[in-house]
Amino acid sequence: MAEFDVIVIGAGPGGYVCAIRCAQLGLKTAVVEGRETLGGTCLNVGCIPSKALLHASHSLHEAEHNFARMGLKGKAPSVDWPAMLAYKDEVVGQNTKGIEFLFKKNKITWLKGWGSVPAPGKVKVGDEVHEARNIVVATGSEPSSLPGVTVDEKVIVTSTGALVLPKIPKTMVVIGAGVIGLELGSVYARLGTKVTVVEYLDAITPGMDGEVQKTFQRLLKKQGLDFIMGAAVQGATVKGGKAKVTYRLRKDDSEAVLDADCVLVATGRKPFTDGLGLGALGVEMEPRGQVRTDAHWQTNIKGIYAIGDAIAGPMLAHKAEDEGMAVAAVIAGRHGHVNYGVIPGVIYTTPEVATVGKTEEQLKEEGRAYKVGKFAFMGNGRAKAVFQGDGFVKLLADKETDRILGCHIIGPAAGELIHEICVGMEFGAAAEDIALTCHAHPTFSEAVREAALACGDGAIHS
Repeated sequence: MAEFDVIVIGAGPGGYVCAIRCAQLGLKTAVVEGRETLGGTCLNVGCIPSKALLHASHSLHEAEHNFARMGLKGKAPSVDWPAMLAYKDEVVGQNTKGIEFLFKKNKITWLKGWGSVPAPGKVKVGDEVHEARNIVVATGSEPSSLPGVTVDEKVIVTSTGALVLPKIPKTMVVIGAGVIGLELGSVYARLGTKVTVVEYLDAITPGMDGEVQKTFQRLLKKQGLDFIMGAAVQGATVKGGKAKVTYRLRKDDSEAVLDADCVLVATGRKPFTDGLGLGALGVEMEPRGQVRTDAHWQTNIKGIYAIGDAIAGPMLAHKAEDEGMAVAAVIAGRHGHVNYGVIPGVIYTTPEVATVGKTEEQLKEEGRAYKVGKFAFMGNGRAKAVFQGDGFVKLLADKETDRILGCHIIGPAAGELIHEICVGMEFGAAAEDIALTCHAHPTFSEAVREAALACGDGAIHS
Protein backbone atom coordinates (compact mmCIF):
# COMPACT_ATOMS: atom_id res chain seq x y z
CA MET A 1 0.00 0.00 0.00
CA ALA A 2 1.37 3.44 -1.00
CA GLU A 3 2.70 5.69 1.74
CA PHE A 4 1.00 8.70 0.11
CA ASP A 5 -1.76 9.18 -2.41
CA VAL A 6 0.13 12.15 -3.87
CA ILE A 7 3.65 13.53 -3.59
CA VAL A 8 4.12 16.98 -5.09
CA ILE A 9 7.70 17.97 -5.94
CA GLY A 10 8.05 21.72 -5.43
CA ALA A 11 6.25 24.10 -3.07
CA GLY A 12 5.80 27.11 -5.35
CA PRO A 13 2.35 28.47 -6.27
CA GLY A 14 1.59 25.45 -8.46
CA GLY A 15 2.88 22.87 -6.00
CA TYR A 16 1.48 24.18 -2.74
CA VAL A 17 -1.94 24.94 -4.27
CA CYS A 18 -2.03 21.46 -5.79
CA ALA A 19 -1.14 19.92 -2.43
CA ILE A 20 -3.77 21.89 -0.52
CA ARG A 21 -6.49 20.94 -3.01
CA CYS A 22 -5.39 17.27 -2.93
CA ALA A 23 -5.67 17.29 0.86
CA GLN A 24 -9.06 18.99 0.71
CA LEU A 25 -10.23 16.21 -1.63
CA GLY A 26 -9.27 13.57 0.93
CA LEU A 27 -5.92 12.50 -0.51
CA LYS A 28 -2.96 11.79 1.77
CA THR A 29 -0.46 14.35 0.51
CA ALA A 30 3.21 15.23 0.86
CA VAL A 31 5.30 18.01 -0.67
CA VAL A 32 9.03 17.89 -1.38
CA GLU A 33 10.79 21.24 -0.99
CA GLY A 34 14.50 21.93 -0.58
CA ARG A 35 14.26 25.61 0.32
CA GLU A 36 14.21 26.65 3.96
CA THR A 37 10.79 28.24 3.34
CA LEU A 38 7.74 27.31 1.31
CA GLY A 39 6.32 29.33 -1.58
CA GLY A 40 8.94 28.76 -4.27
CA THR A 41 10.45 31.48 -6.43
CA CYS A 42 7.24 33.54 -6.40
CA LEU A 43 6.93 34.09 -2.66
CA ASN A 44 10.64 34.07 -1.81
CA VAL A 45 12.50 35.83 -4.62
CA GLY A 46 9.90 36.74 -7.23
CA CYS A 47 6.35 38.08 -7.33
CA ILE A 48 5.91 39.01 -3.68
CA PRO A 49 9.22 40.74 -2.78
CA SER A 50 9.23 42.63 -6.09
CA LYS A 51 5.71 43.92 -5.41
CA ALA A 52 6.81 45.11 -1.98
CA LEU A 53 9.65 47.13 -3.53
CA LEU A 54 7.35 48.41 -6.29
CA HIS A 55 4.92 49.66 -3.63
CA ALA A 56 7.65 51.27 -1.53
CA SER A 57 9.30 53.01 -4.48
CA HIS A 58 5.94 54.17 -5.85
CA SER A 59 5.11 55.69 -2.46
CA LEU A 60 8.41 57.59 -2.63
CA HIS A 61 7.57 58.80 -6.14
CA GLU A 62 4.18 60.07 -4.93
CA ALA A 63 5.83 61.93 -2.04
CA GLU A 64 8.40 63.50 -4.35
CA HIS A 65 6.08 64.46 -7.20
CA ASN A 66 2.43 64.59 -6.11
CA PHE A 67 2.14 65.31 -2.38
CA ALA A 68 2.74 69.06 -2.77
CA ARG A 69 0.05 69.26 -5.46
CA MET A 70 -2.42 67.89 -2.92
CA GLY A 71 -1.40 70.38 -0.23
CA LEU A 72 0.80 67.91 1.62
CA LYS A 73 3.81 70.10 2.33
CA GLY A 74 7.17 69.09 3.68
CA LYS A 75 10.37 67.38 2.67
CA ALA A 76 10.03 64.09 0.79
CA PRO A 77 11.29 61.11 2.82
CA SER A 78 14.86 59.92 2.36
CA VAL A 79 15.49 56.29 1.47
CA ASP A 80 16.75 53.96 4.19
CA TRP A 81 17.66 51.05 1.90
CA PRO A 82 18.34 48.44 4.64
CA ALA A 83 14.96 49.31 6.21
CA MET A 84 13.22 48.99 2.84
CA LEU A 85 14.80 45.55 2.34
CA ALA A 86 13.73 44.59 5.86
CA TYR A 87 10.14 45.58 5.01
CA LYS A 88 10.37 43.43 1.88
CA ASP A 89 11.69 40.49 3.91
CA GLU A 90 8.90 40.92 6.47
CA VAL A 91 6.29 40.71 3.70
CA VAL A 92 7.96 37.55 2.35
CA GLY A 93 8.08 36.02 5.83
CA GLN A 94 4.40 36.65 6.49
CA ASN A 95 3.48 34.92 3.24
CA THR A 96 5.77 31.90 3.60
CA LYS A 97 4.66 31.35 7.20
CA GLY A 98 1.08 31.51 5.93
CA ILE A 99 1.78 28.55 3.62
CA GLU A 100 3.30 26.60 6.53
CA PHE A 101 0.12 27.22 8.51
CA LEU A 102 -2.02 25.97 5.60
CA PHE A 103 0.11 22.81 5.35
CA LYS A 104 -0.46 22.07 9.04
CA LYS A 105 -4.16 22.90 8.78
CA ASN A 106 -4.58 20.49 5.87
CA LYS A 107 -2.30 17.79 7.37
CA ILE A 108 0.19 17.97 4.49
CA THR A 109 3.62 16.39 5.13
CA TRP A 110 6.60 18.56 4.21
CA LEU A 111 9.47 16.33 3.05
CA LYS A 112 12.41 18.72 3.45
CA GLY A 113 15.11 18.32 0.81
CA TRP A 114 15.55 17.98 -2.94
CA GLY A 115 13.60 15.24 -4.63
CA SER A 116 14.15 12.83 -7.50
CA VAL A 117 12.02 10.11 -9.08
CA PRO A 118 14.03 6.86 -9.25
CA ALA A 119 11.02 4.88 -10.48
CA PRO A 120 7.29 5.37 -11.09
CA GLY A 121 5.53 5.68 -7.74
CA LYS A 122 8.75 6.44 -5.85
CA VAL A 123 10.25 9.76 -4.75
CA LYS A 124 13.69 9.95 -3.18
CA VAL A 125 14.44 12.77 -0.73
CA GLY A 126 17.92 12.61 0.78
CA ASP A 127 18.52 8.94 1.65
CA GLU A 128 14.83 8.09 2.04
CA VAL A 129 12.53 6.73 -0.65
CA HIS A 130 8.81 7.46 -0.29
CA GLU A 131 6.01 5.74 -2.18
CA ALA A 132 3.07 7.49 -3.81
CA ARG A 133 0.29 6.47 -6.13
CA ASN A 134 0.68 9.78 -7.93
CA ILE A 135 3.59 12.19 -8.38
CA VAL A 136 3.21 15.81 -9.47
CA VAL A 137 6.26 17.64 -10.84
CA ALA A 138 5.91 21.32 -9.89
CA THR A 139 9.56 22.34 -9.88
CA GLY A 140 9.09 25.73 -11.53
CA SER A 141 11.74 27.60 -13.49
CA GLU A 142 15.09 29.38 -13.21
CA PRO A 143 16.55 32.45 -14.96
CA SER A 144 17.78 31.85 -18.51
CA SER A 145 21.47 32.35 -19.13
CA LEU A 146 22.98 34.54 -21.85
CA PRO A 147 26.19 33.67 -23.76
CA GLY A 148 29.08 35.87 -22.71
CA VAL A 149 27.35 36.98 -19.51
CA THR A 150 28.33 35.27 -16.25
CA VAL A 151 26.00 35.95 -13.33
CA ASP A 152 27.73 36.45 -9.96
CA GLU A 153 24.61 37.81 -8.16
CA LYS A 154 26.73 40.76 -6.96
CA VAL A 155 27.43 42.98 -9.98
CA ILE A 156 25.82 40.91 -12.71
CA VAL A 157 22.56 39.71 -11.18
CA THR A 158 19.31 37.93 -11.94
CA SER A 159 16.05 39.05 -10.34
CA THR A 160 17.15 37.13 -7.22
CA GLY A 161 20.27 39.24 -6.73
CA ALA A 162 18.46 42.44 -7.71
CA LEU A 163 16.21 42.02 -4.66
CA VAL A 164 19.13 42.02 -2.19
CA LEU A 165 21.67 44.51 -3.55
CA PRO A 166 23.78 45.88 -0.66
CA LYS A 167 23.22 49.45 -1.86
CA ILE A 168 21.22 51.33 -4.49
CA PRO A 169 23.40 51.46 -7.63
CA LYS A 170 24.01 54.78 -9.39
CA THR A 171 23.74 53.10 -12.81
CA MET A 172 22.06 49.87 -13.94
CA VAL A 173 21.83 48.12 -17.28
CA VAL A 174 18.80 45.86 -17.67
CA ILE A 175 19.20 43.19 -20.34
CA GLY A 176 15.70 42.38 -21.60
CA ALA A 177 12.56 44.53 -21.77
CA GLY A 178 10.16 41.93 -20.48
CA VAL A 179 8.07 41.93 -17.31
CA ILE A 180 10.87 41.26 -14.79
CA GLY A 181 13.30 43.75 -16.30
CA LEU A 182 10.77 46.58 -16.50
CA GLU A 183 9.35 46.03 -13.01
CA LEU A 184 12.73 45.95 -11.26
CA GLY A 185 14.13 48.62 -13.57
CA SER A 186 11.30 50.94 -12.57
CA VAL A 187 11.93 50.23 -8.88
CA TYR A 188 15.54 51.36 -9.12
CA ALA A 189 14.73 54.28 -11.43
CA ARG A 190 12.37 55.65 -8.77
CA LEU A 191 15.11 55.23 -6.16
CA GLY A 192 17.46 57.40 -8.21
CA THR A 193 19.35 54.85 -10.33
CA LYS A 194 20.11 55.72 -13.96
CA VAL A 195 18.52 52.73 -15.72
CA THR A 196 19.23 51.72 -19.33
CA VAL A 197 17.22 48.84 -20.83
CA VAL A 198 18.83 46.90 -23.69
CA GLU A 199 16.38 44.83 -25.75
CA TYR A 200 17.07 42.55 -28.73
CA LEU A 201 13.67 43.12 -30.35
CA ASP A 202 12.25 46.40 -31.62
CA ALA A 203 9.42 46.57 -29.06
CA ILE A 204 9.23 46.08 -25.30
CA THR A 205 7.07 43.40 -23.63
CA PRO A 206 7.12 40.97 -26.60
CA GLY A 207 3.74 39.51 -27.55
CA MET A 208 1.67 42.31 -26.05
CA ASP A 209 -0.71 44.59 -27.94
CA GLY A 210 1.32 46.93 -30.17
CA GLU A 211 -0.46 50.08 -29.04
CA VAL A 212 0.12 49.15 -25.40
CA GLN A 213 3.81 48.54 -26.12
CA LYS A 214 4.30 52.01 -27.61
CA THR A 215 2.35 53.82 -24.88
CA PHE A 216 4.08 51.84 -22.14
CA GLN A 217 7.57 52.58 -23.46
CA ARG A 218 6.74 56.29 -23.81
CA LEU A 219 5.51 56.48 -20.21
CA LEU A 220 8.54 54.60 -18.85
CA LYS A 221 10.84 56.98 -20.74
CA LYS A 222 9.03 59.89 -19.04
CA GLN A 223 9.89 58.21 -15.73
CA GLY A 224 13.59 58.23 -16.62
CA LEU A 225 14.25 54.80 -18.12
CA ASP A 226 16.39 54.81 -21.28
CA PHE A 227 15.90 52.20 -24.00
CA ILE A 228 18.30 50.78 -26.55
CA MET A 229 16.17 48.67 -28.90
CA GLY A 230 17.21 46.15 -31.54
CA ALA A 231 20.44 45.48 -29.66
CA ALA A 232 22.10 42.10 -29.25
CA VAL A 233 24.20 41.87 -26.09
CA GLN A 234 27.60 40.39 -26.91
CA GLY A 235 28.90 40.06 -23.39
CA ALA A 236 29.45 41.60 -19.97
CA THR A 237 32.63 41.83 -17.91
CA VAL A 238 33.32 42.89 -14.34
CA LYS A 239 36.44 44.71 -13.16
CA GLY A 240 36.92 46.55 -9.90
CA GLY A 241 33.28 46.05 -8.94
CA LYS A 242 32.01 47.74 -12.13
CA ALA A 243 30.52 46.16 -15.26
CA LYS A 244 30.91 46.78 -18.96
CA VAL A 245 28.15 45.58 -21.30
CA THR A 246 28.93 45.26 -25.00
CA TYR A 247 26.06 45.22 -27.48
CA ARG A 248 25.65 45.22 -31.27
CA LEU A 249 22.85 47.10 -33.01
CA ARG A 250 21.04 44.80 -35.42
CA LYS A 251 20.26 47.58 -37.92
CA ASP A 252 23.89 48.40 -38.78
CA ASP A 253 26.08 45.92 -36.85
CA SER A 254 27.71 48.79 -34.94
CA GLU A 255 29.04 47.94 -31.48
CA ALA A 256 28.93 50.02 -28.31
CA VAL A 257 29.76 49.64 -24.62
CA LEU A 258 27.77 50.63 -21.54
CA ASP A 259 29.33 51.09 -18.09
CA ALA A 260 27.22 50.19 -15.06
CA ASP A 261 27.40 49.58 -11.33
CA CYS A 262 24.95 46.71 -11.76
CA VAL A 263 23.69 44.58 -14.65
CA LEU A 264 20.31 42.88 -14.34
CA VAL A 265 19.95 39.87 -16.65
CA ALA A 266 16.20 39.61 -17.35
CA THR A 267 16.14 37.53 -20.52
CA GLY A 268 13.41 35.14 -19.44
CA ARG A 269 13.23 31.87 -17.57
CA LYS A 270 13.58 28.16 -18.37
CA PRO A 271 12.06 25.03 -16.76
CA PHE A 272 13.95 23.71 -13.74
CA THR A 273 13.92 19.92 -13.95
CA ASP A 274 17.60 19.07 -13.41
CA GLY A 275 18.25 16.27 -10.96
CA LEU A 276 14.74 14.81 -11.05
CA GLY A 277 15.81 11.80 -13.11
CA LEU A 278 13.01 12.22 -15.62
CA GLY A 279 15.28 11.36 -18.57
CA ALA A 280 16.26 7.99 -17.06
CA LEU A 281 12.57 7.23 -16.50
CA GLY A 282 11.80 7.91 -20.17
CA VAL A 283 9.58 10.92 -19.51
CA GLU A 284 9.05 12.73 -22.81
CA MET A 285 10.20 16.34 -23.00
CA GLU A 286 9.38 19.25 -25.31
CA PRO A 287 12.15 20.66 -27.56
CA ARG A 288 12.55 23.71 -25.26
CA GLY A 289 13.02 21.64 -22.11
CA GLN A 290 9.46 21.50 -20.76
CA VAL A 291 7.91 18.25 -19.58
CA ARG A 292 5.42 16.98 -22.18
CA THR A 293 1.93 16.31 -20.80
CA ASP A 294 -1.44 15.24 -22.18
CA ALA A 295 -4.81 17.00 -21.81
CA HIS A 296 -4.96 15.83 -18.17
CA TRP A 297 -1.44 17.08 -17.30
CA GLN A 298 -0.14 13.50 -17.16
CA THR A 299 3.22 12.59 -18.68
CA ASN A 300 3.73 9.51 -20.84
CA ILE A 301 4.48 7.65 -17.58
CA LYS A 302 1.23 6.72 -15.83
CA GLY A 303 0.86 8.37 -12.43
CA ILE A 304 3.43 11.12 -13.07
CA TYR A 305 1.96 14.58 -13.74
CA ALA A 306 3.55 17.98 -14.32
CA ILE A 307 2.30 21.56 -13.98
CA GLY A 308 3.35 25.21 -13.98
CA ASP A 309 6.62 26.53 -15.38
CA ALA A 310 7.86 22.94 -15.84
CA ILE A 311 5.42 22.46 -18.74
CA ALA A 312 4.47 24.45 -21.83
CA GLY A 313 2.51 27.71 -21.62
CA PRO A 314 2.95 31.12 -19.99
CA MET A 315 5.25 31.12 -16.97
CA LEU A 316 2.76 32.70 -14.57
CA ALA A 317 2.06 31.82 -10.95
CA HIS A 318 -1.72 31.89 -11.45
CA LYS A 319 -1.49 29.56 -14.46
CA ALA A 320 0.44 27.13 -12.24
CA GLU A 321 -2.16 27.47 -9.48
CA ASP A 322 -5.00 26.69 -11.88
CA GLU A 323 -3.16 23.64 -13.18
CA GLY A 324 -2.43 22.55 -9.59
CA MET A 325 -6.12 22.57 -8.70
CA ALA A 326 -7.00 20.87 -11.99
CA VAL A 327 -4.49 18.04 -11.46
CA ALA A 328 -5.74 17.51 -7.91
CA ALA A 329 -9.26 17.13 -9.31
CA VAL A 330 -8.05 14.64 -11.95
CA ILE A 331 -6.18 12.54 -9.37
CA ALA A 332 -9.31 12.53 -7.16
CA GLY A 333 -11.37 11.21 -10.08
CA ARG A 334 -12.98 14.52 -11.01
CA HIS A 335 -12.72 16.78 -14.05
CA GLY A 336 -9.88 19.34 -14.09
CA HIS A 337 -10.50 22.67 -15.82
CA VAL A 338 -8.07 25.31 -17.10
CA ASN A 339 -9.19 27.75 -19.79
CA TYR A 340 -5.91 28.69 -21.44
CA GLY A 341 -7.67 31.33 -23.53
CA VAL A 342 -8.50 33.35 -20.40
CA ILE A 343 -5.24 33.66 -18.47
CA PRO A 344 -4.48 37.30 -17.65
CA GLY A 345 -1.00 38.79 -17.64
CA VAL A 346 -0.07 41.80 -15.51
CA ILE A 347 2.95 44.10 -15.22
CA TYR A 348 2.99 45.89 -11.84
CA THR A 349 4.72 49.11 -12.82
CA THR A 350 2.98 52.48 -12.58
CA PRO A 351 0.92 52.57 -14.66
CA GLU A 352 0.05 48.90 -14.52
CA VAL A 353 -0.40 46.89 -17.69
CA ALA A 354 -2.90 44.02 -17.94
CA THR A 355 -3.96 41.86 -20.83
CA VAL A 356 -6.16 38.85 -21.54
CA GLY A 357 -7.21 37.04 -24.68
CA LYS A 358 -6.25 37.99 -28.22
CA THR A 359 -4.31 41.04 -29.37
CA GLU A 360 -5.20 43.03 -32.47
CA GLU A 361 -2.09 41.63 -34.15
CA GLN A 362 -3.22 38.05 -33.49
CA LEU A 363 -6.74 38.72 -34.78
CA LYS A 364 -5.38 40.29 -37.97
CA GLU A 365 -3.10 37.31 -38.47
CA GLU A 366 -6.07 34.97 -38.04
CA GLY A 367 -8.11 37.03 -40.52
CA ARG A 368 -10.85 37.47 -37.94
CA ALA A 369 -13.37 40.31 -38.26
CA TYR A 370 -13.33 42.33 -35.04
CA LYS A 371 -14.17 45.73 -33.61
CA VAL A 372 -12.31 47.90 -31.13
CA GLY A 373 -13.74 49.82 -28.20
CA LYS A 374 -11.21 52.16 -26.64
CA PHE A 375 -11.37 54.62 -23.77
CA ALA A 376 -8.59 56.84 -22.39
CA PHE A 377 -8.18 57.17 -18.62
CA MET A 378 -7.94 60.93 -19.16
CA GLY A 379 -11.73 60.80 -19.39
CA ASN A 380 -12.04 58.98 -16.06
CA GLY A 381 -12.71 61.29 -13.09
CA ARG A 382 -11.17 59.00 -10.48
CA ALA A 383 -7.97 58.50 -12.50
CA LYS A 384 -7.47 62.23 -12.96
CA ALA A 385 -8.01 62.83 -9.23
CA VAL A 386 -5.03 60.60 -8.38
CA PHE A 387 -2.70 61.81 -11.16
CA GLN A 388 -3.09 58.61 -13.19
CA GLY A 389 -4.85 59.82 -16.32
CA ASP A 390 -2.29 58.20 -18.65
CA GLY A 391 -3.22 55.06 -20.57
CA PHE A 392 -6.38 53.47 -21.88
CA VAL A 393 -8.66 50.42 -21.97
CA LYS A 394 -8.92 48.62 -25.30
CA LEU A 395 -11.65 46.01 -25.72
CA LEU A 396 -11.72 43.69 -28.74
CA ALA A 397 -14.98 42.02 -29.76
CA ASP A 398 -16.16 39.86 -32.64
CA LYS A 399 -17.60 42.09 -35.36
CA GLU A 400 -20.63 39.84 -35.94
CA THR A 401 -21.45 38.34 -32.54
CA ASP A 402 -20.04 41.07 -30.23
CA ARG A 403 -18.39 38.32 -28.14
CA ILE A 404 -15.34 39.61 -26.23
CA LEU A 405 -12.10 38.32 -27.73
CA GLY A 406 -9.55 40.21 -25.67
CA CYS A 407 -8.80 43.23 -23.52
CA HIS A 408 -5.67 45.33 -23.03
CA ILE A 409 -5.35 47.91 -20.27
CA ILE A 410 -2.58 50.33 -19.40
CA GLY A 411 -3.49 52.54 -16.48
CA PRO A 412 -4.33 52.63 -12.76
CA ALA A 413 -5.25 49.30 -11.15
CA ALA A 414 -5.13 47.56 -14.54
CA GLY A 415 -4.28 44.28 -12.81
CA GLU A 416 -7.55 44.43 -10.88
CA LEU A 417 -9.73 45.80 -13.69
CA ILE A 418 -8.82 43.00 -16.11
CA HIS A 419 -10.70 40.40 -14.08
CA GLU A 420 -14.11 41.81 -14.96
CA ILE A 421 -13.26 40.90 -18.55
CA CYS A 422 -11.80 37.52 -17.52
CA VAL A 423 -15.08 36.56 -15.85
CA GLY A 424 -17.01 37.90 -18.84
CA MET A 425 -14.92 35.86 -21.29
CA GLU A 426 -15.27 32.73 -19.16
CA PHE A 427 -19.04 33.06 -19.53
CA GLY A 428 -18.88 33.98 -23.23
CA ALA A 429 -20.01 37.58 -22.63
CA ALA A 430 -20.55 40.16 -25.33
CA ALA A 431 -19.16 43.69 -25.08
CA GLU A 432 -22.78 44.83 -24.70
CA ASP A 433 -23.08 42.76 -21.50
CA ILE A 434 -20.31 44.85 -19.94
CA ALA A 435 -21.79 48.07 -21.38
CA LEU A 436 -25.22 47.36 -19.87
CA THR A 437 -23.82 46.56 -16.41
CA CYS A 438 -23.99 49.42 -13.91
CA HIS A 439 -20.53 50.44 -12.65
CA ALA A 440 -20.09 52.53 -9.50
CA HIS A 441 -19.02 56.15 -9.91
CA PRO A 442 -16.36 57.34 -9.49
CA THR A 443 -14.24 54.22 -10.06
CA PHE A 444 -11.44 53.22 -12.43
CA SER A 445 -13.74 50.39 -13.59
CA GLU A 446 -15.93 52.89 -15.42
CA ALA A 447 -13.17 53.08 -18.03
CA VAL A 448 -13.78 49.39 -18.81
CA ARG A 449 -17.50 50.04 -19.24
CA GLU A 450 -16.76 53.04 -21.46
CA ALA A 451 -14.55 50.86 -23.67
CA ALA A 452 -17.42 48.37 -23.92
CA LEU A 453 -19.81 51.22 -24.81
CA ALA A 454 -17.33 52.25 -27.51
CA CYS A 455 -17.84 48.84 -29.10
CA GLY A 456 -21.47 49.84 -29.64
CA ASP A 457 -23.05 53.28 -29.96
CA GLY A 458 -20.06 55.05 -28.40
CA ALA A 459 -18.44 55.96 -25.10
CA ILE A 460 -20.07 58.74 -23.09
CA HIS A 461 -17.05 60.59 -21.73
CA SER A 462 -14.81 60.76 -24.81
